[in-house]
Amino acid sequence: MALVTGIPAPLTPVSAARLLVLRNFIVYRSAWKLFLTGFLEPLLYLFSIGIGVGQLIDGFEFHGEQVPYATFVAPAMLATSAFNGALLDSTFNVFFKLKYEKLYDQMLATPLSTGDIARGEITWGLMRGSVYSAAFLLVMVAMGLVESWWALLALPATVLIAFAFSAVCMALTTWMKSWQDFDKITLAQMPLFLFSATFFPVEAFGNGVLRWIVEATPLFRGVVLCRELTTGVVTWESAVSVVYLVVMGIVGLLVVRRRLDTLLLT
Repeated sequence: MALVTGIPAPLTPVSAARLLVLRNFIVYRSAWKLFLTGFLEPLLYLFSIGIGVGQLIDGFEFHGEQVPYATFVAPAMLATSAFNGALLDSTFNVFFKLKYEKLYDQMLATPLSTGDIARGEITWGLMRGSVYSAAFLLVMVAMGLVESWWALLALPATVLIAFAFSAVCMALTTWMKSWQDFDKITLAQMPLFLFSATFFPVEAFGNGVLRWIVEATPLFRGVVLCRELTTGVVTWESAVSVVYLVVMGIVGLLVVRRRLDTLLLT
């Protein structure tokens, strides 16, 4: 006979994350137009620069293969779609819930833990970035900008990119004190977008320290991974990018949980 008590049964990590995702889905269901912003920005860049400027440029050599300019830029915009979705939800929205809505304080009055909150919010940010990327990948296929069956792995790759950025961006948000601090997010976002080999090969930086810095940035690793998969020119750099992004996401998740413990439980 089962023992009935007044203590609610603990939630598994999966079921707890599912509850937070469901809550976010219900909240944003009537505000679905907000999801268009992160998808449209890289799409407009693809049309204006990838295709527009691409009419003036023959293309670039990528790992010994000549690649049309639009085909070169498109996977970078694919990675950027995942980046945008994860960043938007894991910074501005998390900050509002944490500092003003006090949503996480309320959640801790339930069987949810800080680890559940971290996993649930990171999963939601991951899903938002993945939705952006899936839509953008369909556009790439329709425009003939995919050159290999390796592109089937591009969507899982963008999920990984979204996971890494969602975790790290949420971790950074826990140190934000006011809305003015988000200027720092914009200050980091724009250089990442412009200089992660998005519009020109990394070889343009030469072989000095600047190139090493660029190659160590997370969006560059995501761009390399997506570009190699969609062009079919897969090298060891893809494996490096996968390991980099996995470690980045796990570290971000652990930091988020530690920070939520500090902010909400002490």
